[in-house]
Formats: sequence, structure tokens, C-alpha cells
Amino acid sequence: MLRLLWLLWALAAGTGAVAAERIRYCDYPVYPPISWSDGKQVRGLAPTVVKQLFARLGYEVDIVVLGNWKRCLLDAAEGRVDVVLAYSTAQREQSMRFSTVPVLREEVAVFVNRNHPVTFEKLEDLGHYRGGLLFGESYGPDFDRFVMQHNNIEWVSDSRQNFGKLIRGRIDFITQERRTGELYVEHMPGAESITALPRSLSVDYLRIAVSRHSALAERMPQIDAELQRMVDAGEVERWLNESEATYRDMINLPVNSR
Repeated sequence: MLRLLWLLWALAAGTGAVAAERIRYCDYPVYPPISWSDGKQVRGLAPTVVKQLFARLGYEVDIVVLGNWKRCLLDAAEGRVDVVLAYSTAQREQSMRFSTVPVLREEVAVFVNRNHPVTFEKLEDLGHYRGGLLFGESYGPDFDRFVMQHNNIEWVSDSRQNFGKLIRGRIDFITQERRTGELYVEHMPGAESITALPRSLSVDYLRIAVSRHSALAERMPQIDAELQRMVDAGEVERWLNESEATYRDMINLPVNSR
């Protein structure tokens, strides 16, 4: 009997019938072209990289979407999800392991309303103005300390809400990845007055982040090696360009055809 069961298992494995192990990836899809929703599914560079990367390592990916980015980070920290894509900070590294190979270099810009000029030469200059951030966003330890010291940030869960407040003059600036912010400005009604200041707030790197509670945490060397192959092959850059084009196509569709 045991021999028969072993043969059946071997046959199933040989035909690919053994199911791949499933992992949970949390996304908050409000950052086109990195991640965004078409109303039916999460799309963009981030879910594409995660699904492709972990499929090559033998996993199937379940995408989890929560109410804000802070919830994603909390669930990863506590082990309810396995993977997120995020910037590395000292606080996050206590509960997550980050890939040494970055997925993407990102430039954080300051977006302002031309009708309400903002002077920005150094971080402290922003202490004189009211800013907007998404729950859970962090742009490095200096910026996090600045936010705590000045208490001049209004927190929201949606980027469109943030840009809407900037358009109406309810806040003075938004800190946002430049590529994502420019896509919003390009397509949002009334955003003609919004611009990104030429001086960047910071440059950071989006990385694969694995919960230290997940079994994946022991596979970081394999994750880095496969991610490096994807970057070297130009796949990540191609997926980014495809995502940006797809997002623009979706935004430009007539409303009744979406």
C-alpha cells in the first residue's frame, strides 16, 4: 500500500499535478504605474514582479488588498501576509527582511499648487506649510523625524483625495514618487495648476520585503539571485514601461467602456 501511494505521488509530481505552495502578497494599488486597479484586478509593475519572481521560485501568489498602506505594513510585520514591496527603514527592518537587489529606483518629489507658491531648498523649509501623506508612508528617517516634530501633515488613505486637496488649496504640498505624481497630474481634472518642484526630497529604492514570520525569510538569497536576473535581463524596465502605457490607455478610455 505504501509503495502504491509513493508511486501515485511520484506520478503526480512528474505531471506537474502537485499544487505549488501559496503565498500572500499585500498591495495598496494607488501608485500607478507601480500598482493600480482597473476596477477588477490589481495591475502594474509591483504585482507583475511579485508574481513572476515567486512563480520562478515555485510559489503561487494570492494578492491581498487592504484599506490603506499602513494596514499592509502591519499585516506583513505580524505575519498575516508574506510579501510587500516597500522602502527599507530601520523600523521596518525589525519585522521584515528586504532584498539587497532593488526593484526600482524612485525619486520622491514635492508637488505644489502654482497658485500657492512654496519655497523648498531644504527639508526644514516645508515646516512652514501644510502637507499631505498617505497612511503608512515613510520617506526616510530624516523625513519621519520632521513629520513628528512639526505635526503639519494631514493623513489620508487615497492619493486622488490628496491631490484633490492640493488642487483646492486645502494643503500646500504633497510628497510623492515623481513618476506616480506626474501621472496623476496628467489625468486629474483641475490639476493644471499642480507641478513638481525640480529639487527632489529624496531618492529611495523599492524592494521586496518579506515578513520575518514567513518561511520565505529563509529564502532571501534565492529571491535576490532571481530578482537580479530579472533586472539584468531588462524585464523589470519593460514591465514598468508596459504598465505606464496600459494605465494611460485605461484613463483615456470613455467612461462607459471601462
